Formats: sequence, C-alpha cells, structure tokens
Amino acid sequence: MSTDGRVLKGERTRAVILGRAADIASAEGLEGLSIGRLATELRISKSGVFTHFGSKEELQLATVAKAVEVFRAHVVEPALVVPEGLGRVRALLDAWQRYQRQPVFPGGCFFHSTMAEFDARPGRVRDAIASSQRDWRAFLERCLREARDRGDIDASADVPQLAFELDAVCRTGAAHALLHDDPSLYDRATRAADTLLAAVTPGAPGTDPGAPAQASPTRRVSGRPCTTGGR
Repeated sequence: MSTDGRVLKGERTRAVILGRAADIASAEGLEGLSIGRLATELRISKSGVFTHFGSKEELQLATVAKAVEVFRAHVVEPALVVPEGLGRVRALLDAWQRYQRQPVFPGGCFFHSTMAEFDARPGRVRDAIASSQRDWRAFLERCLREARDRGDIDASADVPQLAFELDAVCRTGAAHALLHDDPSLYDRATRAADTLLAAVTPGAPGTDPGAPAQASPTRRVSGRPCTTGGR
C-alpha cells in the first residue's frame, strides 16, 4: 500500500472511531469512552485505537472537536447560506432546533450531556467544551448584530442578552423534551424564541415599535436556569 493509501485508511479509521465516540458520549458522557470499548465495538485492535489518540484525554478532546464539526455542518453552515439579517437568525435557530429534534446524536445534543458532566471539572476537556460554547454564542450574537445593523432588530436591543435568552429557551426546551419524551416541548421553545424576536422586531404584530427593548418580554426569560449547566 502506498503512503497516501495508508494515510487515507488511517483518516477513515479515525473518523469511524470519533463518530462512534461522539454517539456514546452524547448518551453516556465523555467518561463513558474508553479505548478498549471502542476497539471492541468497532472490531479494531486496541493498539490501532491507541495509535490515533494515545490517551483517554486525547480521545475525549478529539471527540469534542468531532462534535463541533457535526454541529457546524448541521446548524451553522445552513444558516450561512441565508443572507445577513433576521432571516439568517431565524434560519440559524430553525437549523439548531432540527439538530435537536432529529436528534443528530442518539443521546440528544452532544453538548447538553458533556457540559453538565464537565462544568465543574477544570482541565483541558472542560476548556475545549467551554471554547466551543463561546464560539457558538459569539456566532449567534454576530447574526443578531448583523440583523440589528440592517434595521431588522430594534437599534436599542441588547444583543448579548437576547442571544443568552434565545440560547437558554432553546436548550431548555430540548432538554425537557428529551427527558419527558414530549416533542411538544420543542414547540414551546420555538414559540418562546419567536416571542423574544418579535419583542425586538420593529413593526412585529403585537409589539409597540416605540417601546424600548428593555421593556420587552425578554426581561421575563432572563432568570430562567439553563439546564445544561453551561452550548
């Protein structure tokens, strides 16, 4: 086999390992991963798995990076196809809720389980998870800021606060829908997100275009806890 062929085979093997690792972690957490378990389930030698990662922590870090790639492909990239503005914000939230509803991972949102697992455990894995969530929040804020700059959202809207509240209601809806096996809770989260956006959208039905953003219904949501422990 040529060198290129060996490299390609190694990349495919690594992708298969990380795909299975992300599935396991979404349901059982990153501590549920082990080189031995993956080797057994995928019928690969332990040495073969070890060659790709070297330690459990490296396996966990690579699994987080894989989950970020999957999230980006399912949520971020579809939104980027839509022009900047409120349309992109709605496309982003719709894609995120589709990702949660399907679900893409068998245990629901990968980051829901791993944030709760590592939120109080300092270290490289926690740092990687936290970084992924900062990037997500920054992207959501960027999309909202673009919409505000275009005039789609009220100029006085507090973008970081709005991003926090949209993130919180969507996470909470997905977490409770999974816990209670009740898909209607996804719909409640969608309606809550629509209400938040309508409150800062000039001319939206049921809103007062002259009212300051601080008086909008967004104030009533900010105190709700985020069940993920942290996305």
